[in-house]
This record gives sequence, structure tokens and C-alpha cells, in this order.
Amino acid sequence: MKQFSYLKRVLLLFLLLVVISGCGYTPSAKFSRDTLGEKISTSVIISAEDPQNTVVIKDAVDRAVIEVFQASLVSKELSDTHLVLKMGIPKYSPIVYDENGFVISYRMSVVLNIVKHSNGSSKSYNTKGFYDFSVAPNAIVTDQDRFDAIGFGAQRAIKSFIAQVSAEGARAKK
Repeated sequence: MKQFSYLKRVLLLFLLLVVISGCGYTPSAKFSRDTLGEKISTSVIISAEDPQNTVVIKDAVDRAVIEVFQASLVSKELSDTHLVLKMGIPKYSPIVYDENGFVISYRMSVVLNIVKHSNGSSKSYNTKGFYDFSVAPNAIVTDQDRFDAIGFGAQRAIKSFIAQVSAEGARAKK
């Protein structure tokens, strides 16, 4: 009986290894890295309307380069790809009202234009991110709420850019 249990485990492990190795799964970071290269530099065009959020966006892009693309951040001179980001004017609009007609929830929309410079060519991507947040009825949206919402919206826009680049890399592989 013990021997049967051991054989069952070995067979199950073998089947699991065959399934995993044979499925052809490739992580999206691999496709992005093929498209962008191993060394990436970034710069952000400072928005005259909203200069405070430039730092938030720069940090979010740099974090994505390291964590998602699994690439190295380097200076522009040493990079395979240089990304230039420009944030459009952030917009927030009311989405939920209470029974008295006061706004209790907003949606912050952030549009990013990302230009990829690589191998002497340029390609532009437009991405949009949004973030929903609540406020107390008849309250004013504080600067902190606004900065947080723009930061979260920018992170979603960057994730959209990552998806576009990964899809571009996957199409190029076929």
C-alpha cells in the first residue's frame, strides 16, 4: 500500500512537470523586454498645470521598468530604449450622488502620452488610467485626495502601456 502511494506521487509529479513544460507559457515581461530591451531610461515632461504629479508619474514608471519589465534603469546614453512621458490635464468627474444631490464619489482620469525612442525610431502610445474615490457629502476634494487619485490613475495608465508593449512583442514573435 505504501509503495502504491509513492508511485502515485511520482507519477503525479511527472505529469505536472510535463504539463508545465509543454504548455508554451511565456511571461509578458519577456515580450516587453524583447520590445524595449534590457536597459531603459525614462524622462517626464513637467506639466505646467500640475507639476507636483510629475514626480509621482516618474516614480511609477521607474518602478514598472524594474518590477514589470525586469529591466535596468540607466542613463539615456547607455539605454536601449528611452521613454518620454507627458501627462495630459487630469480630469475628475462626479460619478455618484447621495439622496440630497451631493457628490459622494469622483472618477479621476489621467491620460499619458508615452513616446518610445529605440534604434533610431520613435513610436507614440496614448494610455488612459482612472481611479474612483469617495468624499464626504458636500465636501471639497482635498489636494491629498487629488494627488493620490492622480497617482493611482497614472499607475493604471502605465499598466495599460505595459499591456500594449507586451502585445506588440507577442505579435512580433509570431
